[in-house]
Amino acid sequence: MGYVAVKGGTEAIEASIQRIKYERLNHQHTIDAAVIQETMKPLIDQVMSESSLYSRELAALAIKQAQGSMEEAVFLMRAHRSTLPRLYYSQIVDPEDMFVKRRISASFKDIPGGQLLGSTNDYTHRLLDFDLAHEARETIDAWLHAYERDMKQSVKTAEEIIYFPKVVDYLRKQGLFNWEEMNDTPPDDITKESLQFPASRSARLQSLTRGQTGAVTSLGYASLRGYGQVHPTVGEVRVGDAPIYIEHPNETDTDREDDYYIGDIELTEVESFVPVTVKNEANQNELDFEIGYGISYGQNETKAIAMSILDQCLEHPEADFPTHDEEFVLLHIDSVESTGFISHLKLPHYVTFQSKLDSIRQIKERS
Repeated sequence: MGYVAVKGGTEAIEASIQRIKYERLNHQHTIDAAVIQETMKPLIDQVMSESSLYSRELAALAIKQAQGSMEEAVFLMRAHRSTLPRLYYSQIVDPEDMFVKRRISASFKDIPGGQLLGSTNDYTHRLLDFDLAHEARETIDAWLHAYERDMKQSVKTAEEIIYFPKVVDYLRKQGLFNWEEMNDTPPDDITKESLQFPASRSARLQSLTRGQTGAVTSLGYASLRGYGQVHPTVGEVRVGDAPIYIEHPNETDTDREDDYYIGDIELTEVESFVPVTVKNEANQNELDFEIGYGISYGQNETKAIAMSILDQCLEHPEADFPTHDEEFVLLHIDSVESTGFISHLKLPHYVTFQSKLDSIRQIKERS
């Protein structure tokens, strides 16, 4: 489809861009990107996840530039990501090496290593705190001082970093879950090659973790409600910092001990236990469990849980539900693709619409 430039369009577009800046600055208040980065962590995490670019600084800048619009911020980050050189590929990240800040299980009250509630809104009362409208620096400093003092008094200094075992491994040792063979097949990279169907599991997981948070959550919820009737039990949610290593660029046969540590990234990982009915050797139905997997940048637990639901759904394309159709799911959760295609409806469609009007006129004249 071609679009015809409107006379004076360039001037109108420039004026529109200036108007955006005017509306951002007109109230004489601006917010530093550093303030966004430090005070809006869930928003930062969501933008990084959907853009598949881990940079809190750039995410904060994109949010400021987009004036808080999530879809625009993700668009900006994806566009910037496409300009960056790919210097290295990291080594495989093992979530068991994660420095855990939050770890819970809905499957067991007591799990190896214990439950670690960490930072979450799950246990708050969801009542508006009107004191936040008038926070003073003195009040903040006093609260922080008291909190840090109490922490030092109540928490013993750890002599070593504690790594928490996986809940599913505990069940595997009991023979309740199968041990899966290691799959060393190089993963597909949907940022370098277009998504093809049927998609590999690595491509599906990439699409899901890059998917728009609301869309992934909505489809996961649809499956829970009855479009597939998948009702998992969350085996484990863990949030923490995972170390990233790269191998020496000129030495490919070195041991892992010789890899270079380049930093940590915060991740949310979810393993859900999904009950399924299978046939045993006697061709009788019996209950078994499959694992749905979800992972996301930052602390993005709802999305990661919904992702684990859809991961298990897409492993069963034979089911006659939209949430089991990988083409339906994967092509409609991409935030940039979906918002871009809907937004393009605002662009000129003069020629095509006039053509349709002419067709209607001709039909009415003949009738």
